Amino acid sequence: MEGKIRAVCISEKRGTAKHEVPSAVFVEGRGIENDAHAGDWHRQVSLLSAMRVDEFNEKGAGVTNGDFGENLVVEDIDCKNLPVGSVLKVGDEVCLRMTQRGKECHTHCQVYQRMGDCIMPREGVFAEVLKGGTVRKGDAVTVEYPDENRPFQAAVIILSDKASKGEREDLSGPKACEILKKNGYEIIETLVIPDEKVKLKNELIRLSDGREADLIITSGGTGFSLRDNTPEATMEVAHRNAPGIAEYIRMRSAGITDRAMLSRGVSVIRGKTIIVNLPGSPKAVEESLGFILDALEHGIKILRGSASECART
Repeated sequence: MEGKIRAVCISEKRGTAKHEVPSAVFVEGRGIENDAHAGDWHRQVSLLSAMRVDEFNEKGAGVTNGDFGENLVVEDIDCKNLPVGSVLKVGDEVCLRMTQRGKECHTHCQVYQRMGDCIMPREGVFAEVLKGGTVRKGDAVTVEYPDENRPFQAAVIILSDKASKGEREDLSGPKACEILKKNGYEIIETLVIPDEKVKLKNELIRLSDGREADLIITSGGTGFSLRDNTPEATMEVAHRNAPGIAEYIRMRSAGITDRAMLSRGVSVIRGKTIIVNLPGSPKAVEESLGFILDALEHGIKILRGSASECART
């Protein structure tokens, strides 16, 4: 797949429209020099397909390059339909790796206020800079699809009112990350959020649909407290149920404590992402992951399409 750069845009301050520049310096692991959105995070560079901008302008929008907050306008490539993990080679030097599709719009931009719509939240994509260099208008862009044998990517969400307020140190999240890393997973995000159903649903959807995580582990909110809403939130975002994972955790945990029967954790699939609820203690997280990680590898490969269903004889 090949395309070219229609425009390179930057903004020196957050919250201001980007403006077109003839060229820009891309810094490895950082983003674009002099752009306010550069940083040590996964959304270092934003991209938008020129065809989507043109379609929007056919409605009379009259937008110019950078008005949606995009850094790169790319011709002949439909960025939104690229899988996360795709590598875009720009010009002779720069390599970008796509990290997220779409984003939540917290404040409506001037384009939305004028047109009642903005395409960036649903059509824009984001990338990190793997290799730096200079990008110029007219540079060629080529796409390499992600290797199906690349490391598994995981996100960890901790549900705790006190930890989210800084009133208690969370130990479950670091324990989960430690175990996952030892098993070859790349941790793409760790979050500590309050026991709020809507907040959890939004994060599960974003991490599954936008970041396309292979695995999301939640810890906490699986008990009998009125604030324990993790299973309900998880089921509401599920596309398919995968009950065997949660059932196996409870079965194995019952050999350690009979209180395992009180865990309401569930396990589901959303898109190509497996979501598993774990209890809120470091010990329970360690035990639970120890029970399931070996088998989960096969499940993730099936979802990626790099393995097939098989029956044991």
